[in-house]
Formats: sequence, C-alpha cells, structure tokens
Amino acid sequence: MTMWSSLRSMVRRHSLLRGVGILFIAVLVLFVSVFFFTYLTGGETRVLTLFGGDGVGVVLLEGTINESRRTIQSLKQFGNAERIKGVVVRIDSPGGGVVPTQEIHEEIRKLKKKKPVIASLGGMATSGGYYIASACHQIVANPGTLTGSIGVIIQLTNVEGLMQKLGLEGYNVKSGPLKDMGSPFRPLSPEGRAILQSVVDSVHGQFVRAVASGRSMEESKVRELADGRIYSGEQAMEIGLVDSLGNMDDAIDLVAKRAGIEGVPQVIYSRARDKKWWERLLFSLFSEQFEMGRNWGLRYQ
Repeated sequence: MTMWSSLRSMVRRHSLLRGVGILFIAVLVLFVSVFFFTYLTGGETRVLTLFGGDGVGVVLLEGTINESRRTIQSLKQFGNAERIKGVVVRIDSPGGGVVPTQEIHEEIRKLKKKKPVIASLGGMATSGGYYIASACHQIVANPGTLTGSIGVIIQLTNVEGLMQKLGLEGYNVKSGPLKDMGSPFRPLSPEGRAILQSVVDSVHGQFVRAVASGRSMEESKVRELADGRIYSGEQAMEIGLVDSLGNMDDAIDLVAKRAGIEGVPQVIYSRARDKKWWERLLFSLFSEQFEMGRNWGLRYQ
C-alpha cells in the first residue's frame, strides 16, 4: 500500500513539474512573439491599436538632420495606425543636410492629407528644422525658442598656405577644368564661386517656396525674412512664421482637438534611439544590421 502511494505521489509531482515547464515555455513563446510583432510592425503603435483608445503620435526629431529613414518610418507608422488620430512633430534641431530635410518635409505633406500634424518647437528649430516645421498644419513654439535662419550654406576650406609652410603639395588629376571646384589645394576661382553661388541660390529658392506654401504666405514676404537671421519664438509669431506660443503639451492638446479626440488622448512617442542591451542581444541573433548613410555637402544650417 505504501509503495503504491509513493508511486502515485511521484507521478503527481512529475505531472506538476511537466505542467509548469509547459506553462513556462508557452509564456516565453508568447513574450517573444509579442516582442517581435510590436517591434517589427510598429512598436507601441500596434499595442495601442490592439488594446488602447484613440491617441496622438509624437515624432521626436532631435539633433543634426543627417538622415531621414527613421523619421519617415515613424511618420508612416503613425499615418497607418487607425487609432492614431493626429501627430505632433517635436523639433529640436539646428538643421542639417538638404536632401534628408526635404524628404521629411515631403512625408509630412503626405501625412497632412490623412491626419492633422502640428509642429512643436523645442529649444532650437532653425534652418532645416524650421523647413520641416513649415510643412505642418500649425506651428507651436516656446517664447524663447530659436527659430528661422532660413538659408543655405556651402562651407569650403583652403589649406594651400598651410601645405606650403609644411612643404607639401597637393595634385588633382581631373576630367574637366571644374571637376576639382572647391578643392582645398587651390583657391576657389571666380567661375567656380559663381557656379556654387547659383546652386545655393537654387536651393535657397526651394526653401523659400516651401515655407511660402506651407505657411500660406507671399513668396516675396518670405524672401524678406529669409536672410539667414534667427528669431525668438515670440518674434516668429509676430511675423507669421509661428502660429502660437506654448509647450509640447499645448501642441498635443491642439492636435487632439483638431482630430476630434474627446478627453485626454493617449500619447505614443517614436524616436530614433540606440537599442538597449536586450534588444541588441535578440537582434544580433535574428536580424541584419544596416549601415545608415549620411548626406554631406549643401546644408540647411
């Protein structure tokens, strides 16, 4: 009798341990599945769509603008999420490369056709930062925000004098007389300067037209303001470059109102960031690593 009792007890313990093991594996599989589903198909946006109510997406655009892919990806995700009813683009940037700036600007123009988009300016939203803000339906700035600086610049360096002092000499083997235009080994020729100036003028004209279109202003008026100077948020509102003064919460309330959200909206943030250690561990096993290109040369800065 005792032997049979012991056997039954062992079987019960074995069944219990097996059940706990199966439960642990099931929970682990569920966790990994949810992680990859939310991370690869929209992160917090998907969680909101599945379990939450109507919300506002916030795209954080911080630092020098050297690439556009991640910001555009965030804009697209918010644009495709049914329960994200409006988007705030929070900008704290001195500007950056012309092409990535224009690409983000164009993506905001596309998003505006689907949902309200409000720009919230942080400590600085100058040059390319303002270029992007001008694409939004409205711009909210802090009174002390530095903004404006509507202009384009190409910066070159001539080291010919220094190289002569060091006894060094540089050579260019080129296919045409203007192929080494802007070379640091020789002075910029009048012809080369004229060509570069024409390029700057062309891109500056694109900037002016974009601001005039986005802000519903006369192009001639924007040209008067677009001499490269900066403005405070308060000054920018007085001259029509900004719509209202306030912080990011005010911008969130504004876009929620435009979107018809009742009550306090859920706020979902999306920003380019470095992966945490556990993300690096998981993705080193399951995904490729992509190099991010940078755009140098002409700059909205």
